[in-house]
Amino acid sequence: MSFPSRLALTLFAALAAAVIVAPFAGVVVSMLGYRIPFPRIFDRSVMATVLVALLWSGGRLRFASLLAKGFRNPGLNWTRALKGLVVSLAIIVILGASAVMLGGTANGSLGEAAARLPKYLLSAIVIAIIEEAFFRAFLLEGMRPKFGDRGALVISATVYSFAHLVRSPAKFYVTGFDASAGLVTLGHSFDQISHPATALPVILGLFLLGIVLGEAFLLTETVYLSAGLHGGFVLGSKLWPQLIENRAAIPSWLGGAGPVPLIGGAAAWLMALVLLALMPVLSGPRSSAQT
Repeated sequence: MSFPSRLALTLFAALAAAVIVAPFAGVVVSMLGYRIPFPRIFDRSVMATVLVALLWSGGRLRFASLLAKGFRNPGLNWTRALKGLVVSLAIIVILGASAVMLGGTANGSLGEAAARLPKYLLSAIVIAIIEEAFFRAFLLEGMRPKFGDRGALVISATVYSFAHLVRSPAKFYVTGFDASAGLVTLGHSFDQISHPATALPVILGLFLLGIVLGEAFLLTETVYLSAGLHGGFVLGSKLWPQLIENRAAIPSWLGGAGPVPLIGGAAAWLMALVLLALMPVLSGPRSSAQT
């Protein structure tokens, strides 16, 4: 069985398991006294069952070996991660300054945003590592033998873009066991892509970002540059609402729309294309990643 077919079956089995496991997880969370929306519990359950399924697959999907290859030689590549972080934050600063000049006015609670920066930075690093591990080190690299570099790049970027919107926007809570809660949440997971006017600009922006991150991975053969870029963009998206007020005054080509507004604007698309053109220079010599 080919890598794509085996992966699809593994992910389907993991999703089915999450539908069953999530209601039990909801009961446990409620018993512990936490008040967490069930869709968030469902998302975490999916992540857990996917991880278990990938580990269970063993060598058939080469999950562990692909991650080891993508994260190899951290001592030689940490500067790439730092470079990616600096570049992505510079882009966020440019977009933010543009928003302020066009009427977005800087938010007065800069001190509060600064106080949250360490928490946001830690969250951004964790998200970047997890997503680069799956989408680039595992998915992109795993697809290369069958589809080649360009085909694997487009497939992984497409999956990356839709994965960020296939999640339930509903916010409800469970206080007892509800066997149907997982199925209900799964059904709502497609709500965001059912409205093309708001979904398509975000999907395009995420696809371009996936291409940029994937190209960084292909040029360096490791996740460090792409993880640095990814972390900076996540941090920027978290800080954006804290730093900019009067967002209604920002033109749509800059502010975007939809569930991930910043990436849904034409300005962000342009930045992604510029970054893609500069990627051969930013990535540096490939030999340092392969030693």
